[in-house]
Amino acid sequence: MYAVTAAAFDRPAEADLVDELRRSDAWLPRLSLVALDGDDVIGHVLCTRAHVASAPVLGLGPLSVHPDHQGRGVGSALVHAVLGAADALDEPLVVLLGDHRYYTRFGFRLAETYGITPPVPSWRPHFQARPLATFSSALHGEFAYAEPFNRV
Repeated sequence: MYAVTAAAFDRPAEADLVDELRRSDAWLPRLSLVALDGDDVIGHVLCTRAHVASAPVLGLGPLSVHPDHQGRGVGSALVHAVLGAADALDEPLVVLLGDHRYYTRFGFRLAETYGITPPVPSWRPHFQARPLATFSSALHGEFAYAEPFNRV
């Protein structure tokens, strides 16, 4: 997974982040999914424990697809799969920082639509949330990623 993430982002910072997340209490193994081509890992997505105020939610990312396999639906399949898994685990909400042109196809909207604010105000145009089946409108406040994200 390290090689795929480093290649996808063309730098090691995100791959190092995944390694740090794996060692943290935010790691949720059931929400770390890979895409394979034969025996080769070509994509990876994960959700880790995050919080809105004190309520547990999920932070999605990084989403990584090896450059040789981008543009073929691998990333979309991974996002659909991890959202379905999160919903099946009765998680209420998934939050991410990303390109709204890409993530709106999965039901993500600006997080402030749901009363969820980013920890860094300049993130607002890219800070998105996707409610799941157990979402409650009572869930609102400032979002906090797992601690390893603070070092990226």
